[in-house]
Amino acid sequence: MLFLFTFLSPLKKLKLLYFHLTVLLWSILPGFIQTQISPKEGWQVYSSAQDPDGRCICTVVAPEQNLCSRDAKSRQLRQLLEKVQNMSQSIEVLNLRTQRDFQYVLKMETQMKGLKAKFRQIEDDRKTLMTKHFQELKEKMDELLPLIPVLEQYKTDAKLITQFKEEIRNLSAVLTGIQEEIGAYDYEELHQRVLSLETRLRDCMKKLTCGKLMKITGPITVKTSGTRFGAWMTDPLASEKNNRVWYMDSYTNNKIVREYKSIADFVSGAESRTYNLPFKWAGTNHVVYNGSLYFNKYQSNIIIKYSFDMGRVLAQRSLEYAGFHNVYPYTWGGFSDIDLMADEIGLWAVYATNQNAGNIVISQLNQDTLEVMKSWSTGYPKRSAGESFMICGTLYVTNSHLTGAKVYYSYSTKTSTYEYTDIPFHNQYFHISMLDYNARDRALYAWNNGHQVLFNVTLFHIIKTEDDT
Repeated sequence: MLFLFTFLSPLKKLKLLYFHLTVLLWSILPGFIQTQISPKEGWQVYSSAQDPDGRCICTVVAPEQNLCSRDAKSRQLRQLLEKVQNMSQSIEVLNLRTQRDFQYVLKMETQMKGLKAKFRQIEDDRKTLMTKHFQELKEKMDELLPLIPVLEQYKTDAKLITQFKEEIRNLSAVLTGIQEEIGAYDYEELHQRVLSLETRLRDCMKKLTCGKLMKITGPITVKTSGTRFGAWMTDPLASEKNNRVWYMDSYTNNKIVREYKSIADFVSGAESRTYNLPFKWAGTNHVVYNGSLYFNKYQSNIIIKYSFDMGRVLAQRSLEYAGFHNVYPYTWGGFSDIDLMADEIGLWAVYATNQNAGNIVISQLNQDTLEVMKSWSTGYPKRSAGESFMICGTLYVTNSHLTGAKVYYSYSTKTSTYEYTDIPFHNQYFHISMLDYNARDRALYAWNNGHQVLFNVTLFHIIKTEDDT
């Protein structure tokens, strides 16, 4: 009770003291009223009569004086009166404090109203002074700030990290100052500082290992071409100089793969080569990995490995129990039953089986033989998934292929555990029929209603140092 009383406001303390005083009085007084007084403890009526005028005459015996002083009830009453006096003094002190605090609150209220008006005026002035260029710089800084926790973990280069953090803080302070006083700093100089810092941070990112998906930004529209459904991709294991792009339009009744030497050639439409596959493909969930195309053969659960350099099929294998031909597709249909993908760890197949009640199964594949090396059964229904992709051995599943879609579920093959997530992304063209992660580019490739787009991803990284190896 003492702990609670210490943190009460003065007004509440008064009320609490009054309450306890009332309870105490009512608990003691009935004992005085109901206790029978013996001849030695109180006044006693000895005889009574009536005079000629009708008045009552009583003879009483007073109590012995020496007994009153030793009366237990009297001592309790005196103690009670002393408590009441002490509590009255406390109440008086608290009342004075309450009045003083009340005046202080009134004064603070006036000051806060004045500050609120000043802040509103400052905000209005800032909106008037803010320009488009400085807003772009502010957005650039917002994109860089999530990298600070990453840098803080980098044990082997603490001085460099401290320097980065200090520069980011300085730039943030400068940008904040610019919002208040436009024109005090040179925009081009600030722009170069931001670009330089970003380049250095990107170089640092190359040292990072796997991470957990935290954010998806974009998209960046690369090109508008083809039908509503299709796939486009690059090879995550290709060298930095090899930037070939492969393009596969439609989800069925097609065997033509178009190749471009670079993104620039892809945008301009300058094809370098065309491949005529021996089989039609099903769906849009193909992947190019280490120079070969992996795709699902039409109307089957057979996976095909086709070498671009050799121009022939190197391997094919049936994915046991996997549903196909719109038995367990994604929400948009399109024979998307079997989704082939790659990440930092290797080659994967995502599908559903009757044995797993139509829920998603993840299988890691041998890239040469297509043999299933290990499988994980999840509890997420394949037909309720919009799309999915793998990052560092974790499968991320979207809840829709339409507007408002978000990454809703993830399953870690490392720990065999799942969690529900809430990572939104902008479905700019309203319908996604392909979404795959590229580990080299650290980006998501998507076919967005006849638009080929890229999404940037932000990962929370675990940084590996020399001490960890």
